[in-house]
Amino acid sequence: MSKDIDLSQYKSLSPFELKDILIKAASSRENRLMLNAGRGNPNFLATTPRQAFFQLGLFATQESELHLSYLEKHVGGLPNVKGIEQRYLNFLDKHAGEAGIDLLRKIISYVRDQMGLNASDFLQEMVEGILGCNYPEPDRCLRVTEHVLRAYLTREMLGGRACENDFDIFPVEGGTAAMTYVFNSLKENLLIAPGDKVAIGMPTFTPYFEIPVLKDYDLEIVNVNADPDLNWQYPTSELDKLADPAIKIFFIVNPGNPDSVRMNNESLEYIANLVRTKRPDLFILTDDVYGTFADNFTSLFSVCPHNTALVYSYSKYFGSTGWRLGTIAMHKNNVLDEKMAAYTKEQKALMNERYSSLTTDTAGLSFIDRLVADSRAVALNHTAGLSTPQQVQMVLFSLFALIDINDDYKQVLKRIIRRRYTALYRELGLQAPEDETSVSYYTMLDFQEIATALHGEAFGKWVHENTEPNELLYRIADGTGIVMLPVSGFGAPRPGGRVSLANLNEYDYACIGRTLRQLAEARFAEYSKKGKK
Repeated sequence: MSKDIDLSQYKSLSPFELKDILIKAASSRENRLMLNAGRGNPNFLATTPRQAFFQLGLFATQESELHLSYLEKHVGGLPNVKGIEQRYLNFLDKHAGEAGIDLLRKIISYVRDQMGLNASDFLQEMVEGILGCNYPEPDRCLRVTEHVLRAYLTREMLGGRACENDFDIFPVEGGTAAMTYVFNSLKENLLIAPGDKVAIGMPTFTPYFEIPVLKDYDLEIVNVNADPDLNWQYPTSELDKLADPAIKIFFIVNPGNPDSVRMNNESLEYIANLVRTKRPDLFILTDDVYGTFADNFTSLFSVCPHNTALVYSYSKYFGSTGWRLGTIAMHKNNVLDEKMAAYTKEQKALMNERYSSLTTDTAGLSFIDRLVADSRAVALNHTAGLSTPQQVQMVLFSLFALIDINDDYKQVLKRIIRRRYTALYRELGLQAPEDETSVSYYTMLDFQEIATALHGEAFGKWVHENTEPNELLYRIADGTGIVMLPVSGFGAPRPGGRVSLANLNEYDYACIGRTLRQLAEARFAEYSKKGKK
């Protein structure tokens, strides 16, 4: 490790900013492979719905060329819905056997025969959407698109238990945009104010506890701490903090990041009962991006429907971080709309002043529609909405999953991640932790726990007392080329490193395990040489 680097200057950095310093250290030596196990961008992706997307694009441009192309080369017109289904089927027949065509054939059958949607309406929306030739209309979500996204979220996030017409959806530019929009609209609609309390399930994705303390919001954070000794489940004593009426929001990532564990059924029911009996006014914001990697997943959005907004991103499951595809879902009957309906005359006047350019019935404007308007500073509401090609790709991802009744794609991803997880711990020389609630998208390597498991409690204690976490991560990066993120930056109670199991190959994780074991043995030799003081 470099002798002259002062790591204390980086203590306040987000782990995602510290990552760049670690990458620089890991890349500092020639002829050595840098293994970045920090950021959770997957190195796998869903190919078939992308193939379908590009084939659909070819069909769409042909549809456009049926109009106006006779006037000028390179110019098409707006597609015509009349006869579109037969032209689509002809296109599929002509390109039979090509990549993506089989999925497109299954899709038209599924939306018509299983979902009961009008095939021509669906095709017109998809064709115009992929061409990007119109503003999003409706601006919140395209009409047929919303049916499809709702069906997908119902299956994956709610265990298939929700009624299809129970909730509205706002597609947005990824999960982080969703969080940004929600917090902004909560403030603009007087649902939070400086000094209010927000409870956050900890540890969690770092920006989520950095947002509330910004001067934009100036909220007081109450940590609801998961217990590492309970496999990162929440003790009831921590969940009981939510009974405090001063807490306006409960903010949670489920399954967790960095712990990668889904909330168990007991905790889900405990929260649902607490909301029913003590906190019917509590608003819950849940980010469930990793839910599709979990077995038997159920969201708080299902068990506390009246009180919860669901944020879901397609980024990890479909390998589409660059697409920026996310959703905000809210039940039509929800606690935020109730709170706004009960505003004083003065509060309603303020809201009328903000939204009067949109509607004559500002009091009847739902929170999710205010989200849409606020995302474009209200005045630009007429140009709001996620781009239509992005919405089309979301539809194709969703239908790909819905048609896959045996979850073949899901099982492949789980096997990939599981093999990597096993390889890491096998080469580290430890038994891989097993639990039915574990998702294994990430794993947290607790330095003291590893040292204890390898050479006993005394060594584990020595490592804890003689190692500054960021220094150890830097030493690992500088000495081995391996980059991990500090779990302390996610609010974890004990020092360690977060390893993503999604973004490297299986042999890389085996290499990481061996290298960390060698480093642990070197530290043990150092400890032994000092007389085990």
